[in-house]
Formats: sequence, structure tokens, C-alpha cells
Amino acid sequence: MNEPSTLNSQLSTIPQFVWRIADVIVGGVFIYAGAIKVLDPIRFANDIENYKILPWTIGVGLAFYLPWLEIFCGLALILRRLYLGGLTILTALISAFLVATIAAKIRGLDITCGCFGHVSQRWNFSAHLALDLPLLAALILLLFRPGRDFRLA
Repeated sequence: MNEPSTLNSQLSTIPQFVWRIADVIVGGVFIYAGAIKVLDPIRFANDIENYKILPWTIGVGLAFYLPWLEIFCGLALILRRLYLGGLTILTALISAFLVATIAAKIRGLDITCGCFGHVSQRWNFSAHLALDLPLLAALILLLFRPGRDFRLA
């Protein structure tokens, strides 16, 4: 009887160009999200404030810093420079965002996130999860994919 194939063996059959396409798509999503927030950091600071987790001054600081971090990490995925660092940071960012979003929902806060500009202003909780969970899954798959060739420089 054949052993059931493991996820790792299934992932190892995926061609290298498919992983590169995933790098470009995931990196592009974060570059776009960061660029939208760079254009209006005060709106992003208000979006952070809606979560009622951080003081206003810290939220404003993050509103000016996080979009650039998203852009540079997205570029790291696409350009394959500092790749592991970019992947790790983006995985941590999306994880923190998911925890904050779920915590806000549990506390009864109706969060309108501007993560993707005016397009996402009217998204409900389910729409956020429908985008963020696959993004997190893609980041984790890229992080732990078999046969990866990470360059630290």
C-alpha cells in the first residue's frame, strides 16, 4: 500500500517558476498596500486608531513607518534581496493585523480598514479575512517551501 503523500512532498513538485510568480504576486500586494497608505498617512493613522489598541502618537508613528516597511519587504520578495527578512517581517505584520482585527471584532468594534485604499473602505470582517488568510497562507508556504534558496544579501 502506498503511503499518503505529505504536504512537503507535494510542495516539492511545484516548479520553481510558480514560486517566483507567488513571490511577485505577494510582494506586489504589499507594495500596493504600502503605496496607498504612503499617500495618506493621516488616514492610515485614523485606521490604526479605530482598533483602540495603541495611543494616538504611536499610531501616527506607525502610520508613517509601516507603509514603507511593507513596500521594502514587498520589493525584497520580488527582487530576491533580503528575501528571508522580508518574508519574516510580512508574515509577522499580517499575523499582527489578523490578531488585531479578530480582537476588534470580539470587542464589537466595526473596523473599516484602509489597507487597500478606497477599495477596502467598505469591506466587512469576512472580506478582510477572505484576503488576509490566503495572504498569510501564501507567506507561510513561501517561508517554508522545500528547496528554497534564500540569500541574505
